[in-house]
Amino acid sequence: MSFVLGTSLLAIVTALACAVPGAFVVLRKSSMLVDAISHAVLPGIVVGYFFTRDLESPLLILGAALAGLVVVLGGEWLTRTGLLTGDAPQGLIFPALFSVGVILITLNFANVHLDTHAVLVGDLNLAAFAQLTVGGVSVGPQYLYVMLGVLALNVVFLTLFYPKLKVTTFDAGFATTLGLRTGLLNTAFMFLVSVTVTAAFYAAGAILVIALMIVPPATAYLLSRRLPVMIGLTVAIAAGGALIGFWIAYALDAATSAGMAVFYGALFAVAFVVSRIARGRTGRRSAGALAATACDAAA
Repeated sequence: MSFVLGTSLLAIVTALACAVPGAFVVLRKSSMLVDAISHAVLPGIVVGYFFTRDLESPLLILGAALAGLVVVLGGEWLTRTGLLTGDAPQGLIFPALFSVGVILITLNFANVHLDTHAVLVGDLNLAAFAQLTVGGVSVGPQYLYVMLGVLALNVVFLTLFYPKLKVTTFDAGFATTLGLRTGLLNTAFMFLVSVTVTAAFYAAGAILVIALMIVPPATAYLLSRRLPVMIGLTVAIAAGGALIGFWIAYALDAATSAGMAVFYGALFAVAFVVSRIARGRTGRRSAGALAATACDAAA
């Protein structure tokens, strides 16, 4: 497999792995929680490396995901105390965890390629350099298969728990009356989000992974009113935007993940304008019909 083809496939799979759970993140109005998780996982990565001394160990992903879960559970606990409201709990927890990670790196691993710039920005092209060979034949980047595993995990989880996720997302109170363990389901889902965000670091970085997870479902949300349609559009936008963004970045010799994020932003802007125009026309037609009805009644 050629390097360009492998990198483009890695871009598409990474975008899909992030966007699939992102649909429910957007609907739950937890988009900025992804930002909190993406910064808070740094100490988890450092602690995982401390025990494994291997930057490619799966334990790094597990440790980082657990650190991201601390933000979710800690934020929920602080909210339940009633002392803090809104996103203030997250604003307290994730900067503290990220700072701990930075201190641990500077004190213990200054000579290791485990720097904050790599964690924040990432590089999809570098992630594609390590090739997997079978029988002496390259079958694509090794990290492509890591992200394929994460994508499969997300698809299986959402398929198994789709009805429960739908109920808890749109009406948590009703879900509780049905006897659903909403707290456990939410924790499992956010742990899955943490795993996805962590796995996508190497390819996209902590900042751009937010765009991969939020922008495609947010764009689909503007163009649909039914959950299955929204999920289908999210998948299409994520895959198509990743492919086009990759080739734009390739043509301009620019950062691939940044090119993807910019193209996603352009798609969102177009969808926003289209939805505003469509709603304006619908509103005018409704007003016209109401006026005609009023005239007929007066006559």
